Amino acid sequence: MALDRDQVLRSAAALLTRKSTATMDEVAKAAGISRATLHRHFAGRDALVRALEALGIEECEAALDAARLDEGPGSEAVRRLVRAIEPSAGLLAFLYTENQLFEGEEQNQGWARIDERLTALFRRGQESGEFRIDLTPAWLTEALYGLLASGAWAVAEGRVATKDFTYMIVELLLGGVRRTNADVRTRKKREES
Repeated sequence: MALDRDQVLRSAAALLTRKSTATMDEVAKAAGISRATLHRHFAGRDALVRALEALGIEECEAALDAARLDEGPGSEAVRRLVRAIEPSAGLLAFLYTENQLFEGEEQNQGWARIDERLTALFRRGQESGEFRIDLTPAWLTEALYGLLASGAWAVAEGRVATKDFTYMIVELLLGGVRRTNADVRTRKKREES
């Protein structure tokens, strides 16, 4: 019987999302395979995490495509994006904590592609006058990542209902990012001083 690699990765993602310190033995058990079989396909935790990273990037890019980031107002694109990425939020929250993925020369270029697309969305919202211009698009991108991870952890721990995930993230992010007349006055005052 051939190993269903995708099923193993999804089982590992589900477990590691709930318990980031799970051992390879626990991952194998969750996937319904032996540790030896797991090790034949993933030489260790780092190889497993790298495979999960590739899956996470693939799912994130699919969500970006599904969200149609270039269509309509930026706030609606953000709403579509959070809704589309929700099924992968737990995996992304796990990956967000894996520092080795974001350090050194071995960083997967998929993250840079995702960053570029998100940054472009926030810049488009700023250029149209919809989003505040005193917060950089790079910062808004990082804020979105943080909210997605926090939301996924809160849902996993039962502190937030799954049905509220998208609403809470979108409302908090957009509540802080929407441009108001007060923002324009505050910016002018800062520039004058």
